[in-house]
Amino acid sequence: MTGDPEQEYFVDGMVEEITTAVARLPWLFVIARNSSFTYKGKPVDVKQVARDLGVRYVLEGSVRKAANRVRITGQLIDTSTGAHIWADRFDGALDDIFELQDQIASSVLGAIEPKLRQSEIERAVRKPTESLDAYDLYLRARALVYKLTQETLAEAFELAHRALEIDPVYAPAMGLVGWCRVLQRARNWIQAPSPEIAEEIRTARQAIDLHRNNSDVLWISGYVLAYLAGESDAGLDAIDRAIVLNPNLANAFAVRALILAYRNRPEEAIAAAQQAMRLSPLDPLSYYASLAAGIAHMTAGRYGEALSWAERANRQGGGTPAVRFNLSLCGHLGLVEEAHKCFRILREANYPATISAVLRNWPKDASPDFIGTYVEGLRKAGVPEE
Repeated sequence: MTGDPEQEYFVDGMVEEITTAVARLPWLFVIARNSSFTYKGKPVDVKQVARDLGVRYVLEGSVRKAANRVRITGQLIDTSTGAHIWADRFDGALDDIFELQDQIASSVLGAIEPKLRQSEIERAVRKPTESLDAYDLYLRARALVYKLTQETLAEAFELAHRALEIDPVYAPAMGLVGWCRVLQRARNWIQAPSPEIAEEIRTARQAIDLHRNNSDVLWISGYVLAYLAGESDAGLDAIDRAIVLNPNLANAFAVRALILAYRNRPEEAIAAAQQAMRLSPLDPLSYYASLAAGIAHMTAGRYGEALSWAERANRQGGGTPAVRFNLSLCGHLGLVEEAHKCFRILREANYPATISAVLRNWPKDASPDFIGTYVEGLRKAGVPEE
């Protein structure tokens, strides 16, 4: 530290903003700022800090000031190994110190949240199955979800369901079983209506009632209601509450964008998708934001721009939903060869490429204008009715 009172003030405020932001993550235990401040300005051994405070990760950093500019560096350290799992720097002007603190806190949280999750998942996967409790079952399930195959989603659902057998109201597992069903339905791996879908809709409603202050449960369960039950208003209410609880939750913004795109509210959808991408540009679920942006541009009649987002969603692992959307855009743009490629991918994935099959997958309350535009593109691409 330099002894500069302004810099001292900025650093204190910055630490408090970041601590408050990270503490909003319901699955993470965060040491209060008063305890962490005991290490301020001192050389520290992160392993000793871990022992003193009982933590697995340490977020440390520094501030440098020159005239009206500041540069903040930060790194997230796994104290069990000493490995840096994230590092970055942020530059800004001190014209509005409070706005700068908010921006940096949001950026730090958006960057480290997926890194923390991935580190915890890898730790759980390394543990022997016999010793897993509900938490570790959940983490193993979450790791499998990101692989997005029919087999891994089925296994992820079973693991999350086992976690609920241990603790029937375990919030993360309640959210994850619903998310598995959403992904399975979107890829036509389970049918609707079905007992599986009905069960998850009931679970989503129960999860929202039981866990009103758990942002992760709220955004997932909200999207389950919107997508599987066609209750977009109720779903958006839950997702918006999640965002109030945690304004840095990228996935909540991504699914919010997708619902708004289905409801033919393109500009709001694009704004939400952009916020999701700003908060977590490398998120495993980033294809949701790209898909939402593409659908929003399509409903606004901007087919070329929509196609670039559809292709991006494909590259990010969007699977058959992204390919199907790409196919509609190929029809609108007259891209015959690209449309044939989409057909081939859908056939190889055993996805029924018919108008009726596509319509069965949409939320029940999707905008007729959106559905009409989408189906028109499929027909132009040569997709049969049945």
